[in-house]
Amino acid sequence: MRLSTIVHDGSRTLGTAEGPGAPWRLAPGHLRLEDAIAGAPIPEGGETVPDEEAVPALPHRPGTIFGIGLNYRDTIAEMGWPRPEVPYLFTKLSSSAIGTGEPIVLDPAVTRRVDWETELAVVIGSEARDIPEERALDVVFGYTVANDVSARDLQADDGQWVRGKGLDTFCPLGPVVVTADEIKDPQRLAVRTWVNGEQVQDGTTADMLFGVRSLIAYLSRFFTLRPGDVILTGTPSGCGDFMDPPRALRPGDVVESEVEGIGRLVNPVRARRHP
Repeated sequence: MRLSTIVHDGSRTLGTAEGPGAPWRLAPGHLRLEDAIAGAPIPEGGETVPDEEAVPALPHRPGTIFGIGLNYRDTIAEMGWPRPEVPYLFTKLSSSAIGTGEPIVLDPAVTRRVDWETELAVVIGSEARDIPEERALDVVFGYTVANDVSARDLQADDGQWVRGKGLDTFCPLGPVVVTADEIKDPQRLAVRTWVNGEQVQDGTTADMLFGVRSLIAYLSRFFTLRPGDVILTGTPSGCGDFMDPPRALRPGDVVESEVEGIGRLVNPVRARRHP
């Protein structure tokens, strides 16, 4: 099943669809995707709208957003960094999350080296602490697409990545959440990015150094994972800052992020307007 927050006739409603291009059933009442992730049943009935009339918004407001850096073998080789012994962990602010169609906003007074990173994102569906790797997928509600937008200059200046990863609009998610039963193997998915129609990333989750099971087990050793938390699992090679010459996002660009079996996230790039 595919779920998202759907904008239709001026209102935002939890919607469900059976597959790509299928009509959306809008849940009656005021149920949110956050509620469904936490286990609330989705009531029967509700209006049905064609896919072309349903506009997906940010599927849900994440709880904690865990990010994993240096998790693709080809990315590590591209950067020339040593292979990490354990997952390289950072966090992004929940307030940085936006949906498909919303703009990534650049502030040239803050950063001038903004990069793209398309990633498989894991949506946690039940509370978990110290979960063994063999049961880790049991706590997954579903999967979505993420763009871990990154300010490379701030990352380099700070040494740690909170500012460089957590600026407003720097975590596009969507366009849908696909339930875990639809993704038989999260380590066999293509990950692709286009900037202004030019393909810049073409990888596979099979290249992850630490797979989804391993990441969930590792994180749950230190933190209680809760419904609605999101894990960004890393990005393949092809980021702009590591090209020759380096490339950065500019106002007017359009970034498309796609993970096989889930969908394509599309975000224009805009400049911040100062008062």
